[in-house]
Amino acid sequence: MVGEAISLDARRAWEAAAAVPDPEVPCVTVADLGILRDVLLEDGVAVAKVTPTYSGCPATLAIELAIETALLDAGFEARIERVLSPAWTTDWISDEGREKLRAYGIAPPEEKTGSKLALFGETTVHCPRCNSTDTEKLSEFGSTACKAQYRCLNCSEPFDYFKCI
Repeated sequence: MVGEAISLDARRAWEAAAAVPDPEVPCVTVADLGILRDVLLEDGVAVAKVTPTYSGCPATLAIELAIETALLDAGFEARIERVLSPAWTTDWISDEGREKLRAYGIAPPEEKTGSKLALFGETTVHCPRCNSTDTEKLSEFGSTACKAQYRCLNCSEPFDYFKCI
């Protein structure tokens, strides 16, 4: 949240919304992923600005409803605004979010999205368990469309890789 003099209510609204976990990857919050863009107070209503990870993400509505519920539970009237531009990118995942993904067993995105190979190219992926780069892609799609399935050839463990978008 940007601003020098943030009111106590605005901070409380931000914290309530920011704590909402992603329904598909519950180890990270919507703030960790960078999809919660802002929370503003407008005439007593907490307005959460949310950018979906991609236009067809099946979790978008669930995320918006969870943020709205968190704001209502915190005592605010709430409204969600879906912000489509600029489009979300995995570059927006916070450093803390990347570490949470790794600790959960999901390899965080390895490259910046400016790479031509970021989404469907070959990427050196570090195993989230042993940090080896001796890994192989098993499937372009993992447990969700935004993840690919990999296996570590060092420790033999399968894992999801959060693809660059």
